[in-house]
Amino acid sequence: MAAGHQADQLQAINLRCDYRKNPIGTGEKRPRFSWQLISEDRGTIQTAFRVQVGRESGDFGEPFWDSGKIPSEDSLHVKYEGPQLASRTRYYYRVKVWDQAGNESAWSEPAWWETGLLDESEWKAQWITPHPDAIDPRTEAVFLLRKRIHVRPGLQRAVAYASTLGLYELYVNGERAGDAELTPGWTSYHHRIQYQAYDVTGHLQEGGGGIGILLADGWYKGGMGDAHNRFRYGERRAAFLQLHLRYKDGSEEAVVTDASWLASTGPILSSSLYDGEVYDARLERSGWSCASAEELGWHPVTAIEPPAAQLIAQENEPVRVTQVIRPVRSFLTPAGAAVLDMGQNMVGRIRLKPDVPAGTVITLRHAEVLDRDGEVYFGNLRTAKQTVVYTAKGEPGETYAPHFSFQGFRYVQVEGLPIRENGPESHSGPLPLDCFAGEVMHTDMEPAGSFECSHEGINQLQRNIVWGQRGNFVDVPTDCPQRDERLGWTADAQVFMRTALFNYNGGPFFTKWLRDLKADQLPDGGVPFVVPDTKVGSSSAGWGDAAVICPWIFYQVYGDRQLLEEQYDSMKGWVGYIRAQGPSEYAWTTGFHFGDWLALDAKENSFTGATPKELIATAYYAYSTRLLRDAAAVLGRTEDVREYTELYEKVVAQFRGEYVTPFGRIASPTQTAHVLALAFDLVEAPMKARIAQSLNELIAEHNGHLSTGFIGTPLLCFALSDHGYHDTALKLLLQEDYPGWLYAVSRGATTIWEHWDGIKADGSFWSDHMNSFNHYAYGSIGDWLYRRVAGIDLDPAAPAYKRIRIAPGIGGRRLTSARASHESMYGMITCSWQVVNREEVHVTLRIPANTTASVILPGCTLAGLAESGLPAASADGLSSFEEGADSLAFEAGSGEYRFVYRAPALFANRFTVENKVRELQDDPEVKEVLERHLPELLAPPLMYFAKNWTLQQLADDPQLPVTDERIAALLQELQEA
Repeated sequence: MAAGHQADQLQAINLRCDYRKNPIGTGEKRPRFSWQLISEDRGTIQTAFRVQVGRESGDFGEPFWDSGKIPSEDSLHVKYEGPQLASRTRYYYRVKVWDQAGNESAWSEPAWWETGLLDESEWKAQWITPHPDAIDPRTEAVFLLRKRIHVRPGLQRAVAYASTLGLYELYVNGERAGDAELTPGWTSYHHRIQYQAYDVTGHLQEGGGGIGILLADGWYKGGMGDAHNRFRYGERRAAFLQLHLRYKDGSEEAVVTDASWLASTGPILSSSLYDGEVYDARLERSGWSCASAEELGWHPVTAIEPPAAQLIAQENEPVRVTQVIRPVRSFLTPAGAAVLDMGQNMVGRIRLKPDVPAGTVITLRHAEVLDRDGEVYFGNLRTAKQTVVYTAKGEPGETYAPHFSFQGFRYVQVEGLPIRENGPESHSGPLPLDCFAGEVMHTDMEPAGSFECSHEGINQLQRNIVWGQRGNFVDVPTDCPQRDERLGWTADAQVFMRTALFNYNGGPFFTKWLRDLKADQLPDGGVPFVVPDTKVGSSSAGWGDAAVICPWIFYQVYGDRQLLEEQYDSMKGWVGYIRAQGPSEYAWTTGFHFGDWLALDAKENSFTGATPKELIATAYYAYSTRLLRDAAAVLGRTEDVREYTELYEKVVAQFRGEYVTPFGRIASPTQTAHVLALAFDLVEAPMKARIAQSLNELIAEHNGHLSTGFIGTPLLCFALSDHGYHDTALKLLLQEDYPGWLYAVSRGATTIWEHWDGIKADGSFWSDHMNSFNHYAYGSIGDWLYRRVAGIDLDPAAPAYKRIRIAPGIGGRRLTSARASHESMYGMITCSWQVVNREEVHVTLRIPANTTASVILPGCTLAGLAESGLPAASADGLSSFEEGADSLAFEAGSGEYRFVYRAPALFANRFTVENKVRELQDDPEVKEVLERHLPELLAPPLMYFAKNWTLQQLADDPQLPVTDERIAALLQELQEA
């Protein structure tokens, strides 16, 4: 095709405005646009773009703004530079692009965004609450607020903007507006309160109408934190709404919350995030949000002083019901309780469809696991009740789900429904399963990543990681979703963030949360343990460092300089806080620290591991200072770069002088101490090999197991893989006994546990006090799986995967394939590798347009590499080949590639053991011995792994005979482990 001609295969797609597709009610006065390119040609790079913005009708004949043709590769975060935007207005935009060959695309399909109220002076509504003389403000009952409205003929558009002090649902003429749950979300309520926008045009018609609000305590008034610290933001719920009616003649009207509204209570007698909901369907007020609603039982409202916090437009995607799952069975426990098993530890609620007489009381008690006697285990909930009580009205087709509560559960103990005799197999137990559905709730983030490999245990681990993220990303990144906590712990967020952003598009989610972190940061730069802050404490190493680490990860993944700029003062504040702690300016040796939380090398009755807290604190001090320096460089702050480079070098020198011997030993003989020194690059290059060797030896001393906690575990496998011990990292991952990731999998876990031994081998529990079975921190191993096993990574110098690093972890123990995909801001990236016929490697890549990739294939030579059946040296899109001692590196442009090469050296050791296993399985005498022990090998809870593990141990030492005594000894070893 001639240069300058329109190329049908070149297109701009997936247009986004500030990460979101067609958002309504935005608060940005200068929004930013992003798009992806697709092209049939390999190696496509954008060289220019043009953006047009049209107003209201989407007519681009006379665009509201036209960027003109801009020579640039930028396709992310392109800022709107047109005239001032109007409030409550829909704008359409479209994009065309040019590539390096001069090809010009057609205009993209238009996308749109709609502004909210961009100026405070435009708010006319009042904050209203029931008059205290009529309804006690202390009541647990959910308020009903309503107003009759009149709609004139010729209605063109109706948009409502609403918020509350508490949680709310909006109704118009008896119908729910929108599908968002737990609105307005949880922000730093002292500083920021979100409002939501709803297009309710379809709910209104000419004549009389009604609008209603359900108003509950929620995070604002319900009390957050553990049983000893029920923190509240305020003592009175209040609602705020502004409904704008636009007519075809150009006129407008506004309906606002004011003293003309009415209030009452209804069927929701109480609703709590921790305790659940009590609902009496017999108290429902039919048509309460319609014009025809009866007046009896309604009371006046009163306006209150507006909160000091700023009212802001919705920043995050809201919480929604994203999936409905059915119970897999029901059963009676030994004590006779009727229980539903959802088959998955989930977060959300149960929707009931009962067919029972009026007045029947149905109680649902939610929990995560069963105890060793087969009873539902409620002990780890602490004071949280997680109980829903529903009183039926006895009408055909009635249905109910809690409104302002969510539960973390797999099992539901059901009381009040008649227990039936076990009938046909389809009945699946004593409860009618068709009466129940599990509605999965979480922030409605777009899925972005996937991972799978040849080991089914690891595939289940990946599913557990994703379910753990879903269950704990409920408007804020919580630690757990079941007990009386559910707080935004900063350390959990920072160690898991990179994993999270691979699995889901978390741009809006972390934008909101980081702004709350900045808002809640203390005047001296200290950072609360939890964000939003509920006053449980502040400023521990590894926790407060989220103020620096999270904005930097966000920038790396999304290339968002604007958010980095926003958070920069917060980042400086945190490093400044550490620097001021004394007595040394270059080491952090004071204050409270959690340390290596829940590490296995902790002393008895301690939650903190053996690694000195001062070592951890100083290591994080150096790391945060380095990232702050890097952020300053990105933002062009030359003086800060100089200052923080000098500070960083002095902190590192202090760390080395205090914790590293001249011969390259770490003063603390713990795995975590070695991990931090390697992962944070705190030791000189010549010493890294010695420290990595010591780390490997420490793991060997623990029989190939980890002993790390919240601080060390997320970095452990990276420290090993990046310093020559990838096989040890794989061995850690594949450990099927305690402690290790697959131990929980062997126990039937469907989410990540808080403790490595949350359920012990004998079925007993670690502790009632702190034993969540949905706690995503250890799920941070996902980041290593995606980057070091599947091999998809980014170049820090070219963020947002503008330059991709592909380095698949081929070889190692017991993995013959791995595949990952990630929908980056530029488009889909995939890397898939498979070992065929024991030594032939197949690698498939997909590199999105407008990016390039640096590829490293282990055990490969240029002469032996084929791409799509032809010599790779002459393949289109590939260049800059460089052979190393044991790998081949090269550059790849955009496109899809299929590589094949032989690498016998990679697999010699592994297949030697595998061959021995096969020989043992084929040996009649060995078979006879194994069959005698089959009941033990397949007995719970180790049935998933015992047989294979035993064969591996036998193969590792083939000189010894396979006897009953030897297998019995191995089984005893496995049980003790």
